[in-house]
Amino acid sequence: MTTPQQKPPDPYIGRSVLNGQFLIEQKIGSGGMGAVYRASQPALNRLVAVKILHPKLTNRKDLASRFRREARAMSHLSHENTVKVFLYGELEDGSLYIVMEFLDGKNLNQIVRKEGPLPYERAIPILVQVCGALHEAHSLGIIHRDLKPENIFLTNKDGRRDFAKVLDFGLAKVTERELRPGSIMLTQEGMVFGTPEFMSPEQAQGKKLDARSDIYSLATILYEVLTGKLPYDAKTPMEYIQLHVTKPPIPLDERVPGKRFPAGLSDVIMKALQKKPDDRYLTAQEFAEALGRFAPGAVNLGELFPRTIERTQVDPPSSMDPQMMATRGVGPGGAPGAPAAAPPASNGRGAPSAQQGPAPSVDGSRTIRMAPGAPVSNPLPPHLRQTGGAGPAVPAPPPRTSKPRINYVTLSVVALICLMLGVGLTIGIIYLVQ
Repeated sequence: MTTPQQKPPDPYIGRSVLNGQFLIEQKIGSGGMGAVYRASQPALNRLVAVKILHPKLTNRKDLASRFRREARAMSHLSHENTVKVFLYGELEDGSLYIVMEFLDGKNLNQIVRKEGPLPYERAIPILVQVCGALHEAHSLGIIHRDLKPENIFLTNKDGRRDFAKVLDFGLAKVTERELRPGSIMLTQEGMVFGTPEFMSPEQAQGKKLDARSDIYSLATILYEVLTGKLPYDAKTPMEYIQLHVTKPPIPLDERVPGKRFPAGLSDVIMKALQKKPDDRYLTAQEFAEALGRFAPGAVNLGELFPRTIERTQVDPPSSMDPQMMATRGVGPGGAPGAPAAAPPASNGRGAPSAQQGPAPSVDGSRTIRMAPGAPVSNPLPPHLRQTGGAGPAVPAPPPRTSKPRINYVTLSVVALICLMLGVGLTIGIIYLVQ
């Protein structure tokens, strides 16, 4: 009688990493890209989560480069509803890692599976918090591209129940061989992947994405949280993709027989689920404001969307201010190695998907502060912004400056005088020589 072969022990559990800064205690999640561990940080007396990329993927220079860029971008996110990143880089064995805050709770998918659809009074405040996190990210040019209930984590903070934390802002970059059922490759350019149930139509077609793609995905999540079902009846990932592109969603009020919602809520969600990005809400803040009408007093939009925000450029490590890197726990180039990101954990729908890297700030300065009252609700690139709904905004021409007129009469007189002086001077010199 043979005994089943035992799995080799995890090489990281019980190990101190980064010169003894962290002690890895327990694996709390795993996926096609790597594993997530709970670790203690004795110097600060706190628990952290450490994501470590599978060593076999670190040899891909293109993937490692994108991990580093994305980890740098995520380290600039400071919204309270975004998971905080403390450190990122390479371990002593060359594995890529990211250290972030440890969260105690469950993700939104686990809660809905256990408790069933949530009442709108509870669901809407959760999704509005997510809008706040997305608004900051979009303002920095970072698009999530893989929003789903598994990436929305609920915990308790300072006595507040259902405090939402958004996970995995573009940290996953995988190859086609690493895909699991439920995640498919859409295009070779940028290595774009996604979860079919929550893809926007433009993502399903492999097109360039912007903030409005995340809004579509977020509306799909809210639809499922409220009804326990997705906006389409499909059986396969490819069928979901086709329906996202070609068919209108089933109206919210018709999805579950006998279940009704406040008047107008279905219209808000249907607007966010429009096929054309131009027909949706332009920003996460606009979507949150529309949803907030159905949960008055449950959320504070002023806290989630401050009127003055900072837009920080994602710079290479060599040009980052040392003090800034110190406050973010990152040494030059990432401590102890170059910065890198690590993978999200697996979920019931398949492996997390790879994302295109976030776009750096296009302005030349390091930081721009937008004064109170300045428009901050349109983080889209200039070529996507609309002016009065009539098409792309056209930049105003530069002011015309008047050139001084040339007085040709005066110029001729001056030239004649200079000529006469030159002739007289020449005659005088000749006379003196003789």
